[in-house]
Amino acid sequence: MASPKPNSKRVYQAWKGNNKFLCGGRVVFGNDAGSLFLTSFLIGGPAISFWIRMIVTPKGENPLFVYPVLIGGIVLTVLDFSFLFLTSGRDPGIIPRNSQPPESDEAFDMTTSSMEWINAKASDLKIPRVKDITVNGQTVKVKFCDTCLLYRPPRASHCSICNNCVQKFDHHCPWVGQCIGLRNYPYFIMFISTSTILCIYVFVFSWINILRKKGSIWSVMSHDILSVILVVYCFIAVWFVGGLTVFHFYLICTNQTTYENFRYRYDKKKNPYSLGILGNLKDVFCSKIPPSMINFRAWASEDDEAVVGSIASESDRGLIGSKENFDIEMGNKFSENGGKGLPLILQNLDYSGLDDNTTNVDRRGLDGNLKRNTGDRDAGFNPFFIPIGKEHYAQQNSAIFSSSSDDKRYL
Repeated sequence: MASPKPNSKRVYQAWKGNNKFLCGGRVVFGNDAGSLFLTSFLIGGPAISFWIRMIVTPKGENPLFVYPVLIGGIVLTVLDFSFLFLTSGRDPGIIPRNSQPPESDEAFDMTTSSMEWINAKASDLKIPRVKDITVNGQTVKVKFCDTCLLYRPPRASHCSICNNCVQKFDHHCPWVGQCIGLRNYPYFIMFISTSTILCIYVFVFSWINILRKKGSIWSVMSHDILSVILVVYCFIAVWFVGGLTVFHFYLICTNQTTYENFRYRYDKKKNPYSLGILGNLKDVFCSKIPPSMINFRAWASEDDEAVVGSIASESDRGLIGSKENFDIEMGNKFSENGGKGLPLILQNLDYSGLDDNTTNVDRRGLDGNLKRNTGDRDAGFNPFFIPIGKEHYAQQNSAIFSSSSDDKRYL
């Protein structure tokens, strides 16, 4: 392995996405990883309180009941936290970015009915916004990502929070602070499942602790406030986490993602990814998790640093971002000081054939009358004046400009 240059960075240090890294790039969190503290508190607080309640038992309690219940609670809590951090601390299936848009052969080797085009000005290439591919005999549309400069694979989507395209994107979960995708979805299912089981476990045995005591139930509850609080808390929590678990098992059985369920509604058309209930369950729980497409600990090359270490300019990328200021009528972007440069279409015009004595439009008059300045060779050239005989040339460029404006509208 070649030794890195003194100023070289590792991929995770130059990464353009909004991820947060620990342990030298070995642990990959999302942009809102701080929410893990709240999630850990909401799980750990009731669980540890339940442990304390089982340890501090009144004299005469049967140890054959207390200690197995305590051990069961500890095991479920450890499993829950393990699946939580396996979900939040790993690459969910991030797709590497491209430094340039697809080449001509790649862009046009497709069938597409899309009328939306992206104008890659740097390479004089127009790229379709959407292209059609075949999955299990059905036509599926995949979109071009302006940020990552690639056609997203089927079922992939761009997460605006983490600023990455993710394989088999399900959703971005604020409770784990990470995207849920191809590589961490099984751990996410296990996390919400163990959370549901833990809620039910604490709820049931807290009630048993109350009912095992002699006396009226109200008297017992007044002397065991901790168990009452745990019962109420778990009863409320189980509706949220339990409902989420049931919903995701429905998605697994129908082989859908959350994103697809809310956006595409496969109940109205056939799902090209469904393998049957057993096949769908096997696909999630028995399939090997694919390796990460990005080695975040590798040394970034100069090209990699240029791609992921800085935000590419519009001229470098050949694309116009949706958030850039753009003058639709003139075809040029606003400069930082609010002024306008020469429109792109006018920069490409060949003025060599125009007469030096070109008629100029005097726009200083408020009455809008046109005045001819035929005797002044030093007068400034007005690019908006089209002399007689050049109408055909102007129409050609007008058509080009119209296409450029349409491209911007669809970005």
